[in-house]
This record gives sequence, structure tokens and C-alpha cells, in this order.
Amino acid sequence: MGWTLRDMPDLTGRTIVVTGANSGLGLEAARAFAGRGALVVLACRSPERAEGARASIVQSHPAASLEVMALDLANLSSVRVFGAAFAARHDRLDVLCNNAGVMALPRRETVDGFEMQIGTNHLGHFALTGLLLPVLLRTPGSRVVTQSSNLHRIGRIDLDDLHGSTRYGRWSAYGQSKLANLLFAYELQRRLARAGTTTTSVACHPGYAATELQFAGARMENWTLMERVFELGNRLLAQPAASGALPMLYAATAPEARGGEYFGPDGFQEMWGAPKRVASNGRSQDAALAAKLWALSEELTRVRYEALTARAV
Repeated sequence: MGWTLRDMPDLTGRTIVVTGANSGLGLEAARAFAGRGALVVLACRSPERAEGARASIVQSHPAASLEVMALDLANLSSVRVFGAAFAARHDRLDVLCNNAGVMALPRRETVDGFEMQIGTNHLGHFALTGLLLPVLLRTPGSRVVTQSSNLHRIGRIDLDDLHGSTRYGRWSAYGQSKLANLLFAYELQRRLARAGTTTTSVACHPGYAATELQFAGARMENWTLMERVFELGNRLLAQPAASGALPMLYAATAPEARGGEYFGPDGFQEMWGAPKRVASNGRSQDAALAAKLWALSEELTRVRYEALTARAV
């Protein structure tokens, strides 16, 4: 029998932020964290949907400790407001779950002019983590958990055209953003370790889970046939969102999880099953590429991890 929710430790006194907690994997993770006694901050773009998520969690766990905070990862001003507001309200952050994301969209841009998938999935979370870093560093044993995907394997980082201005493919852009998630998670761990902190960075992927993520691109273009293909796939092949959230929950709470590790399902092709440590591809382990992406991410977001730099000197 693999790891399940029953194996999660007590989280009383812990504070956990989950991005994209209004639905899918984020909602199920937030529900599980709250059920173990954590104060869970639902960091969501839509306050209305976040309140719906809060109500759903309270139905499952009437004593849940929950807080809704607005966060639009496709708008760096919103990310900065969230970071300042969180630091003003909370003196600790035990786990930051960088979970929210978009998938296979027709080309769109964020408020700041970034391609939407790299902007939301990577750059928004890069900025958020950097802004919350001081709170993370003063919380002993804190973790940053970054959600990637098996589709990182199709990704290539184009540092000269990160935003797909000259050539764009919805799936290649998604793969790039998921590869960027892993490059970030591993590089963050290297920097945390060099600075001698107790904060760790881990990564995970959900396998094939039935969520609304797959439908967004098709619905934006009224692509009914593709929407039906995804519906059929979810019905026949996907595991429930609650099962897809298990690798994230394991990465966030398992005492044996270590910085720099990557977790996914243990079933066929890592599509479903209980969480276990898995391997990512060679590109995701390229430290030189990760450093270049980090520098570009700092330049684009204007968020620099000064707390780590000061500790490493």
C-alpha cells in the first residue's frame, strides 16, 4: 500500500499557501492541509471562486482554518501586493505550494507582456517565491513545492524568444513552462543549500488527473471537438484530482522528503498511483541553463533573491 492522506502528519500551527486553490489539485491539496490542522491561505485570482472553495473545504472540515487572498500570477503588481500583504499578516510560512497554472492556451500575454504560460506558470511563481522568501527563511524547516508535469520532457527553454514572439506552439510553450518549473525548483535548492538555510525546494507532478486545466485552451477558441477529446480522456484514463494532489501533499509534508527531489505517481508511465520519488529529464538538471533562466527571470520580474545573496556572502 502506497502513501495516502492517512500518512500525512499533524499540521497544527503550520501556515501553508496554495496558489490556484479554488479548483482541481489546489483545492484538494488545500482541503487535505486544512484537515490536518494547518492554516491554509487560498491564493486565487478570483475571490468569488476562492470563497466557493472555502465553503467546500468547510463542508469537509467544519473547523478548518482558512484565509482567502487575491493573487493573479499573470500580473506582477498583484503578486507584489500579495507578497506585502502576506508578510504584514503572517510571521511564518511553512509551505509555499506553487501549484496554479494554465495549459495549452492560444497565444496570449500577461499584463506585463509575457507569454501567458511562461508568465503564469514560471515567472509569476518565481516572483512570488522571491517576495515571500524572507518569511520562508525565518520559518525553520520551511518548504517550497513547485508543481511541474511529465510534459516537461517536450520542453525546450528558448532564452532568446522565451515568450514565443516569433514562433509559438501551445504545447511546446506549455512544455517550456513546465521545464522552467523544474529548472527553478532545482536551482532554488542549490542556492538555499549554499546559503546554509533550513528551507528546502522540492518539485512534484500529478500524473494524469481529471481537472479543468485541460479545457481552458479549447474553450477559449470554442474548440468543441478537442474539449470532447479531453472529456473522454478524463473519464477513461485520468485519476481523480484528489489522487493527483498526493505527490504535492507528500512533497509538502513527508518528513523523509529532501530538497531537490521530485515526486510523482508510481503507476504506469507515472500517470496515476501513490506518490514516489521520480526522475526528470537531463535538460531539467542542466545547472548552467538553470542559472541563465534564473538571471533572465530576475531581469523580467525585477525580483531578486537578496535574502539568499546576503546569506551566501
